[in-house]
Amino acid sequence: MDLDKVRVINAAGKLTALGGSAQSDETANAQAFAAKLHVDMNQLRQEVSNQIADLCGTEAACVTSGAAAGISVSVAALICKDRPELVTQLPRLLPSKAVVVQAGHNINFGASIEQMVHMTGADCQVVGTASEVTPANIEIAFKEKPIALLYVQSHHCIQENRVSLADCISLAHSHDVPVIVDAAAEDDLQKYISMGADLVTYSGGKAFCGPTSGFIVGKRDLIELCELQFRGIARPMKVSKEQIVGLSAALYEYIEQDHALIQRAWNKLNQRLINTFLNSSIYQLETKPDEAGRDFERVAITSVGKKFDCKTLVRFLIDGTPSIRTRNHQIANQRILIDPRELSETDMQKIISRLEEFEKMQS
Repeated sequence: MDLDKVRVINAAGKLTALGGSAQSDETANAQAFAAKLHVDMNQLRQEVSNQIADLCGTEAACVTSGAAAGISVSVAALICKDRPELVTQLPRLLPSKAVVVQAGHNINFGASIEQMVHMTGADCQVVGTASEVTPANIEIAFKEKPIALLYVQSHHCIQENRVSLADCISLAHSHDVPVIVDAAAEDDLQKYISMGADLVTYSGGKAFCGPTSGFIVGKRDLIELCELQFRGIARPMKVSKEQIVGLSAALYEYIEQDHALIQRAWNKLNQRLINTFLNSSIYQLETKPDEAGRDFERVAITSVGKKFDCKTLVRFLIDGTPSIRTRNHQIANQRILIDPRELSETDMQKIISRLEEFEKMQS
């Protein structure tokens, strides 16, 4: 296969639609090595799960095929608890169980958060409104004795006028309701567990630059219940030996990196782009912090005096060779973003050249 036909310049960030993250040689080579071996899969899963738990400062971990799978596995575990005979019956258990989700957290990330819950047979009880969620909304929902509260930490979510994670944990635990945190693209391995979350599900293929994979971390008894689900609904979500070994390699590489140095490199790329177009007649460029609160910035591009439609610019970049993919979550507001995290110096030069070409076309 000629990969040049499908290769793109990823200025959008750590998106599943663009293959997550580009892996290092070390991570890719670890997977290639594992591909040539036979292993005891249960032993491999346990070994890597123990490593992940140590890195996250938690009691236990469960390797999954991704963060979305982690939501389904976590909810299923809380439904079945320590009754293995129920594992084989999902999602057909009656009566239905409920998972509380704040309005604005019931997002579609390429699939629906609610569907990840519904796959287990549980319902989503969405509380509050798009304009506001209050602690009282959540308190009322807890009277119905839900099996969990799901907190979604994502740039896709409505950020304003939501109940904070800290307050959600406090409220939930006062009602003996466990809290699941969807931390799919987050880069802090210990934050959410240290805040008191019961189960946290991560993607291995985004911030940590691993293969398509994921993991759940949390209390040992709950993680053991998650592992039981691989005899049930998690069976179609099984993880290969290559993914498990690659995830382990990527996580160890991640914690050993000089993150300050990496961030300086991202800032340098951002500044290079901004400096190139300081005197542009059509572009307005400025840095914007990450919407989800992570510690890095992107470059926002808007039109000076409405001289072009951002949708036209996006299509121009997509249709070029190589195809350039930008971050378009704010395109309705006539703003596109350039995310530096997956870009090289060469990639940035190609982006600059294409933007210069588009600028000439508009004059």
